Amino acid sequence: MTRELPTVRAVCPHDCPDTCGLVVTVDPVANRAVALRGDRDHPFTRGFLCQKVANYLDRVYHPERLLYPMRRVGKKGDGRFERIGWAEAVRTIADRLRAVAASPDGPQAVLPYSYAGTMGKLMYGSLDRRFFHRLGASLLDRTICATAGAAGCDVTLGTRAMLDPEAAVNARYVVNWGSNTSVTNTHFWKVEFEARKRGARIVTIDPYRSPTAAKSDWWIPIRPGTDAALALGVMHVLFREGWVDRDYLDNHCVGADQLRDRVMTEFAPARVAAITGLSVDEIERFAREYGRSRELFGGPALIRLNYGLQRHGGGGTAVRTVVCLPALTGDWRHPGGGALLSTSKAYPFDDTFLTRPDLIPPGTRTINMTQLAEALHGELPGPPVKALFVYNSNPAAVCPDQSRVLSGLRRDDLFTVVHDQFQTDTADYADILLPATTQLEHFDLHGSYGHLYVQANNAAVAPLGEAKPNTEVFRLLAREMGYEPELFDISDEELARGALGEPGASAFGFGMPQEVAAAFDGITLDDTKRGPVRLNLPADWAPFAEGNFPTPSGKCELYSEREGRAGRDPLPHYQPPHEDPQTRPDLAADYPLQLLTPPVPAFLNSTFANIEKQRASAGGVTLEMHPADAEARGIADGQPVSVFNARGRFRATASVGESVKPGVVVSLGIWWNRYTADGVNGNTTTSTALTDLGGGATFFDNLVQVERA
Repeated sequence: MTRELPTVRAVCPHDCPDTCGLVVTVDPVANRAVALRGDRDHPFTRGFLCQKVANYLDRVYHPERLLYPMRRVGKKGDGRFERIGWAEAVRTIADRLRAVAASPDGPQAVLPYSYAGTMGKLMYGSLDRRFFHRLGASLLDRTICATAGAAGCDVTLGTRAMLDPEAAVNARYVVNWGSNTSVTNTHFWKVEFEARKRGARIVTIDPYRSPTAAKSDWWIPIRPGTDAALALGVMHVLFREGWVDRDYLDNHCVGADQLRDRVMTEFAPARVAAITGLSVDEIERFAREYGRSRELFGGPALIRLNYGLQRHGGGGTAVRTVVCLPALTGDWRHPGGGALLSTSKAYPFDDTFLTRPDLIPPGTRTINMTQLAEALHGELPGPPVKALFVYNSNPAAVCPDQSRVLSGLRRDDLFTVVHDQFQTDTADYADILLPATTQLEHFDLHGSYGHLYVQANNAAVAPLGEAKPNTEVFRLLAREMGYEPELFDISDEELARGALGEPGASAFGFGMPQEVAAAFDGITLDDTKRGPVRLNLPADWAPFAEGNFPTPSGKCELYSEREGRAGRDPLPHYQPPHEDPQTRPDLAADYPLQLLTPPVPAFLNSTFANIEKQRASAGGVTLEMHPADAEARGIADGQPVSVFNARGRFRATASVGESVKPGVVVSLGIWWNRYTADGVNGNTTTSTALTDLGGGATFFDNLVQVERA
């Protein structure tokens, strides 16, 4: 007789807006997950999983999983370790941290380094933050992905600005602006596809003919980093033709007249065409279709932005400018209309309770994670970094200016701890290596930045080997350091209840503001354990139909007094990339090609790159080139090439075709260094320069040259 195996409801933890519901089938006798599928009852993700997470058990039970604490026995970078026990590992780490803190450099010589290897509220940031705050370590500004776009949105729309992704089926003109939605937000692509079946037109604005661009009704191949100029040119046409909602501008916006004056005098389509590489006809046509979507297509327009749009020197301003457009057309009035970057601020998690920022010593410095190369070489204000604790990240692969990051990690005087599921490129440089649990082996709580459901991740199996979750690692370290039990002797479930603001759960007197917390009213942790729970927001939610923007003025700020007080331009404008052929002809003389390095669909940043099946799907390091650029360099399709600038050089295989315009090359990543021909990846050429707003990374702001290898 076949026994029926139990199932456990879980959540995908990876850095993706979809945050899919999972159902795990478990053999409790063997303590083994034997099957994993999407949760068909999840209202947004509905059972479909991407190719990466559909094979997640390959990751959990991979033969190279780290299962025990390890100590380095070879040179840094050699990746040679011997097994030790947890007690010795914790004691060694605590002793070194105490020694650094007691040295003349003080505790700010300790740098925690983490990001979104897991997006769970507990594993992403709770007891780890408390620990480093209590220690007095340097603060980490987690900027590497999203801060420029978030800052840009905040200028125009205010904090907690978003819309309901499920309402997007009502849109009739959908613009994927810098978003490869069908790959990086695949469940929203299904919403877009449903809108198309109801009559919507799908347009993608992207320098690269991504899979989404290929599936769209129209691909607009803009030159990298010029999105703000296009948006301003569209505004010119909208004002010129009278395709603006004057009532919405007058009653719910600030600065419409000043904006009109700027775009009418400075951003005529002919000038915008010269900047963007588009034709005047393309600009005029896009403005007409976008501005008249209700008349031409029967419904509002929706702009789906993503983070590729903001990875250049003017990236924050670009997002700030693009999200002005729905105010001009009045599309915010309609469910499914407007602009969407992220839904993360819809979730009123009590982060103050989780992270305890009150523990931070006054005057503690902040290090921008994008500038790890500078931090490891002692080039930033404050003491040199003497101890580095890495978790939820693989900086040796993902950080810009990779060559200098690797040389910094080789420092003999740098004590490095890495807590991970695998021996990553970064782990090769560790002094102590700690084994981490996967999502099936620990409890966590999840919001999303692509939908409006909150859900708990229930542990399906006991941890493999001696792997431990982040929370338990920092409990052990806190005890060894003698820190206050009331800060760390709290269970993961108690942390989750406090994050949700359950009555009495925030035991240390912290709590979220009531006007913010309303989205969690009536939602308990027990509810989320049983499955996804929608936030207390109405169906077909149109938050700005009557204005009420969460800005200082309460209106959409087309003119921002805050920006003016900060010494920046208070109006939307075009700020070119740091490395732009039009504004840096000196640099372009040696490095004339604009390199983009978007993610390969088989990986999620550097996650999954060590899974053989995913590497086979990725197919190797390639460089997509336009035939004109290839011919000028004597390069044929399939030939090995070298891509380089003053920062570094990497090898790839040429893929010659029409996926890019002349002057643009694309290499999909992020590959682990050990799986490339030359031991580096595309980040050996990228810069640590920052964005104009938010201090973000500028991965797509990168001039290179290409030659036959």
